[in-house]
Amino acid sequence: MGQLAVSIFANYDQVLMKHEENIFSPETNPLSVGILLLPDSNMLSLAACIDPLRAANRRADRNVFKWRLYSPDGGDVPLTSAISVATEALTARPDFDVLIVVAGFRLTEHTTPTLLRRLRDVAPRLRAIGGVDGGPWLLARSGLLDGQTATTHWEDLEEFTDVFPAINVVQDRFTISGKYFTAGGAIPTIDLMLHLIQRRLGAKLAQSVAGAFIYDVVQSPSAPQLPVSTQRLQRNSPKLAQVITVMGKSIEDPPSIATLARQAGLTQRGLELLFQKQLRQSPGAFFLNHRLHEARRLALDTALSAHDISLRAGFSSQAVFARAFRREFGMSLRDLRHMHRQ
Repeated sequence: MGQLAVSIFANYDQVLMKHEENIFSPETNPLSVGILLLPDSNMLSLAACIDPLRAANRRADRNVFKWRLYSPDGGDVPLTSAISVATEALTARPDFDVLIVVAGFRLTEHTTPTLLRRLRDVAPRLRAIGGVDGGPWLLARSGLLDGQTATTHWEDLEEFTDVFPAINVVQDRFTISGKYFTAGGAIPTIDLMLHLIQRRLGAKLAQSVAGAFIYDVVQSPSAPQLPVSTQRLQRNSPKLAQVITVMGKSIEDPPSIATLARQAGLTQRGLELLFQKQLRQSPGAFFLNHRLHEARRLALDTALSAHDISLRAGFSSQAVFARAFRREFGMSLRDLRHMHRQ
């Protein structure tokens, strides 16, 4: 992984909320990590938490991270891959620094009052606590994320926002808000763990770990998750997947909806109906939302002027861009930057 890719993480420092014991700060002491694994999680999300830490130990030639696996009651935890993982029971007095909650399907069934109480008991004793994939749902239901910025898997963002109005929900790949962190899925979790390694132990080690996985970081933390899986749509609606792929590649010079429809062999009305059926919004609204979130990413991750950002997000009029940005995010681009600098 090149220096440019890792430097993306450095630009994220400005959005970290100050915390006297922030684990995302330079430190040489080993970090002890507890991983709370719920049934029906996927193997890739679990591996995304552990393997970067394992590779960091190997590349650093010492144990810079330690980890142990937990579950609400201990014992073997079945994953969606039909593989079971041995765990210890999570106690109210943890002997680790950080807890990562990994969850997947059947969250309502697995999110018991006892588990939520345990999370509330454990959190004050930890330096940091976070959730990946479905994990943010547990932290949110426990009340720990109230007043914080958080994300979750793109499929659940809209419902997550509706259910938890006290949380500032964003489409970012991962978030860090005080002692709380969240990631939208397995691959953003790798980004998160590489960021942790880079912040604690330096860019060189993070580069080495990423290189071990032949992994190139092409997205910054605040890059939005596309609210749709093009791989899933490729199976169910290949024409819609084609249009969304074109949108992603033409943000700076956005084609008209009529042009997108024609390129996909559809009428404009046909494309509108396809978007409403699959995504419950118009193609224009989807494309505008994606462009505005790209503008937000550029605002946080670069020093580009508002004018240049508006051009890169496909707006020929600065006034139109400013109104659309404020309508989407509730503040101007300048105010967003000021808030995150503070």
